[in-house]
Amino acid sequence: MKVIRTEVVIKPDYKRVLYRPFTITSEERITRIIGRILTLSEKEVNKELKQVMTDFEERHQRLWNFYLNRFEQMKKYLLTDQPLSDERKFLIGAYFTQEYSLESAALFNPSMIWHPDQSNLAEGSRRFILSLRATGEGHISSITFRTGVIDNENNINIDIPSRYVTTSENISNQIFEKALFEKKLIELDLLNDFAQKVIDSLDENFTFVDLEETIKILLRTYRNKGVENELTSKAVFSLALSNYEIQYNSDQRLSERVIFPHSPSEMNGIEDARFVEFIDENGHKTYYATYTAYDGKVIFPQLLETKDFLNFKINTLNGPEVKNKGMALFPRKINGLYAMISRQDGENIYLMYSEHLHFWYTKQIILKPTYPWEFVQLGNCGSPIETEAGWLVLSHGVGAMREYSMGAFLLDKDDPSKVIGRLKEPLLTPNENEREGYVPNVVYSCGGAIHDDELIIPYAMSDHASSIAKVNVKELIDEMIK
Repeated sequence: MKVIRTEVVIKPDYKRVLYRPFTITSEERITRIIGRILTLSEKEVNKELKQVMTDFEERHQRLWNFYLNRFEQMKKYLLTDQPLSDERKFLIGAYFTQEYSLESAALFNPSMIWHPDQSNLAEGSRRFILSLRATGEGHISSITFRTGVIDNENNINIDIPSRYVTTSENISNQIFEKALFEKKLIELDLLNDFAQKVIDSLDENFTFVDLEETIKILLRTYRNKGVENELTSKAVFSLALSNYEIQYNSDQRLSERVIFPHSPSEMNGIEDARFVEFIDENGHKTYYATYTAYDGKVIFPQLLETKDFLNFKINTLNGPEVKNKGMALFPRKINGLYAMISRQDGENIYLMYSEHLHFWYTKQIILKPTYPWEFVQLGNCGSPIETEAGWLVLSHGVGAMREYSMGAFLLDKDDPSKVIGRLKEPLLTPNENEREGYVPNVVYSCGGAIHDDELIIPYAMSDHASSIAKVNVKELIDEMIK
């Protein structure tokens, strides 16, 4: 069995910058900064604004809109209601905006799926999407995308990404389903008396604004338990903020769209998205991704959902078996149930089933560290891929000197709890060109795909850059089951 490393290298580009709020926590400082801007004459305002736009306008799209939005967010710190010129509003917004180089540190842990648009391609070619974990200043991770084409001879070409980078527009007043929200409160052990009163006061479908107004009224009504109810309210708001929707404009290229942390649970990063093209019983297609949200202290498994890569829903995963990292969804239901590969204890690979996509209650071990290159821990490298021989799963193992290698195993198609094949030796280990990086001696993937007779494996090189390898599927399966 021969693994072919391609010459594709996807490197982080520190020039890809987005704009985001420049946050100052001291209200006193904010007031002083705005006060200084207000001392400028209109002529000075125009001069300063012109210089800002000379320096930054060509680097971004829709920058004026963002400045105005930032002014609207900061105008509460104005000391008077005196009307301001548009130019002064823009300048105030600019002082509370900053650039962020989202992939200045690393561009790694890729996941590969087939693009929903397969038009205008040569016969035998397929267009794909790569999602990647981009890491920048402060080690904050986000999800970014690349596109490319594999031709009929399995040559791989990556499209040149857009020069622009844009975060999403939040759908701030999205609709929540009360029954589902209540179930999530129960799973998080948050449904105390006050939370139940909140739920009972809401309609079957409600918005975040509805939730805010309801809690505000109930806090006044039951002020005798003020501190306790305030803590409950914060927890309920945190859950609501962790279940949100984002959207992009259709004129933005996919490589321009960045899924940047939005909720409190994601403030220190969105890590290792494992994308899968999911087909339901009616043949409808949805793209899901399981990923790890990190708030600086605790990890939270989350689920991303989209049909068009323009509109995304982000939801919490709940239940006693939602633990650890590396959850990966099967691309269809098995025997009427959702199925997931996961790692619950930091060492072993588990199989999970559920009737509901957001709630997971059961698990069983299907693979334990067995060979020296995986003695420290095992994990998956993406969602299972269906083949005639069974479910093909890329894995990773950690061995001596904390070296990460990639392997593979094969599960029975009808009963994935049965392991019918497994590599005894690694499929990929870091070579001399791959072992240096932010975290040395690591090769890692979040999901591959099969094209014709080859398994296409996008993989990260020591948490710095990414590449792609290929291996013949039949040879791989023969090696696993022999």
